[in-house]
Amino acid sequence: MNIQTIKSEVKKVLGSKIFKGVIYLLGIFIVASFIFEAGVFVGFNKASFGRDWNDKYTENFGPAQRGKFMMGDNFDNSRDLPNAHGAIGKIIKIELPTIIVMDDKDQVEKVILINDKTDIREMREKINKEDFKVDDFIVVIGSPNQQGQIEAKLIRVLPDPMFDNNLPVNTNVIPVKK
Repeated sequence: MNIQTIKSEVKKVLGSKIFKGVIYLLGIFIVASFIFEAGVFVGFNKASFGRDWNDKYTENFGPAQRGKFMMGDNFDNSRDLPNAHGAIGKIIKIELPTIIVMDDKDQVEKVILINDKTDIREMREKINKEDFKVDDFIVVIGSPNQQGQIEAKLIRVLPDPMFDNNLPVNTNVIPVKK
């Protein structure tokens, strides 16, 4: 066989519908595998935070009381896991560099760890961590750590929606000033 014959045979195989179909299916399989792995990664991180939060409950909050997030009869559904990447609620305790927030959505206390890279704002103005007060309503975005805490990347102090006259009671909508 000469090189020209080999080249024409390779072109025939590469141009065939079967080869194109196999490549197409292989591409779909690879994309589906990446999507599956992303879902596993997200689920694992959420479950790890819930486990870490439970394991460190006594260390972070004192003696545990049997409740929604304690291992046992009530811990049978992954929807009961707390949000690992943030909190929305009132500050209930300040012990810098950590603050404890009662999360409105999850109805659990969350330990928020503040560091020098944390961006802290009141509405749009930059403030210091020393400006926090108990009962401040905050929104926290961050990452979970192995101690069941949230390492804050952004903390924003907002008006409490429960007491803002422009909002109906029990809403998390921030009013737009006219």
